[in-house]
Amino acid sequence: MKLWMKNTILAVLLVLIIAIPLMFMGDNEFGGSDDAASDAVTELQSDYEPWFESLWEPPSGEIESLLFCVQAALGAGIVGFALGRVSSKKNEENT
Repeated sequence: MKLWMKNTILAVLLVLIIAIPLMFMGDNEFGGSDDAASDAVTELQSDYEPWFESLWEPPSGEIESLLFCVQAALGAGIVGFALGRVSSKKNEENT
């Protein structure tokens, strides 16, 4: 089987793995773990007060999401760079 055919099959499987569960979820909302934790704490102990406040609160949820995505992209870039350096050093030692 040719490489492009394998890649096409893998891409279609990936789309199906992502799309099928989302189609059966209906109108459910996807909340974050921070919201779930704060709701659980409030439910267990309604008079709880946080120990400290954030130093800076982003002006909107979109900016908060943008900053999270930038942080994730930077982390992925650093990990990818480190893995690339390690694998290239192994290749240089073997030649």
